Amino acid sequence: MKQYTYKEMPFKTLNGISDKTNAIHHDKLYAGYVKKKDEIQEKLKGVVLDSANQTYSELRALKDAETFAVNGVYLHDIYFDSLGTDAKPHGEILKEIEKTWGTFENFKALMKACGMAARGWAVLSWDTFEQGLRIYTGDQHNQGGVWGALPVLTLDVYEHAYFIDFGSDRGAYIDTWFQNLHWDRIEKRFKVYKKCSL
Repeated sequence: MKQYTYKEMPFKTLNGISDKTNAIHHDKLYAGYVKKKDEIQEKLKGVVLDSANQTYSELRALKDAETFAVNGVYLHDIYFDSLGTDAKPHGEILKEIEKTWGTFENFKALMKACGMAARGWAVLSWDTFEQGLRIYTGDQHNQGGVWGALPVLTLDVYEHAYFIDFGSDRGAYIDTWFQNLHWDRIEKRFKVYKKCSL
């Protein structure tokens, strides 16, 4: 299995989202998920399998914590990788968005509404079963995800992502997030995912 490595922030600064927020979000929170993911996976190597139990066992606790930490890492990877410029959507991702929702503005309105409704994440995903884009929401890293759906673009709506800069105005944060999307990287990821079919 390929060893996971911590990813540096792919941008220096964002418009409207402070360096302080990004430093706390990336260098402390995201880095903490990476550390815990590695720690949990190391502990799993020595867990006693004979004591596995659905009510409680060390294996059950570690496997549950593993999904939280791993998804915390991967969702944040895509979140940070999708930021860094105010470029306009283009290419295959834009065509698929327009095919699915009619216009980019319709997609943007739905993505924002999903971000307002979720407690943790709104995720634009490529559904490998249905071969189409979907927006899924999750209240925790390990809740709300759909197996067979690959995250193309992730919107972190936990308070840590915006509270320093926007207070409780999540809507203003989401609008600012849209203005900072790096559509070249999103397009590149989408082209890879679109080839996947189940």
